[in-house]
Amino acid sequence: MLNILNFFFELRQLRDAPRSGWQIIGVPNAESVAEHSARTAQIAYTLAILEEHSHPEHVATMALFHDIAECRTGDLHKIAQRYVDADERSVVEGMTESLSKAGEAIRELWYEAEERTSSASLIAKDADLLDVAVSAREYMSSGFQAAEDWYVNAGALLQTEHGKRLWVELGKADPNAWWKGLKKLS
Repeated sequence: MLNILNFFFELRQLRDAPRSGWQIIGVPNAESVAEHSARTAQIAYTLAILEEHSHPEHVATMALFHDIAECRTGDLHKIAQRYVDADERSVVEGMTESLSKAGEAIRELWYEAEERTSSASLIAKDADLLDVAVSAREYMSSGFQAAEDWYVNAGALLQTEHGKRLWVELGKADPNAWWKGLKKLS
């Protein structure tokens, strides 16, 4: 049980690990890896339903665990990845080896997500890309126009029908429209 608790404590690192790509363009207080993982899992669940996948919970869980190696490596943006080759497989194995059945299940989810050989893993990857694109649009609406690179690049990599359709609509959407009209004026 102590190993499981230590794993929970380690997962806390994701709350404090900023998504480093946004730092390049000067976004203050950019989202953390934990925030990214949470919304990615929510998008994955929704996208799995849209794609008529029979196990949206599996897709969402895969998305939730997709970045756990970043507890130990931090989030390496694409420029850093040119120079630093983190062996995330070894990191995930090291993090989960003492967790018995739970560790085995988490590793299997992580392997499936990384290998992208199942329909579930393709949906989970599209959810990851959609979260990047949604974040980019949010940052663009806050004046960080350089975030457009993330929006465009994420869209180019999408593979699912509904992921592509959502990305097209995202380009026209106002990230602040959801709350307009909900305010109650006295």
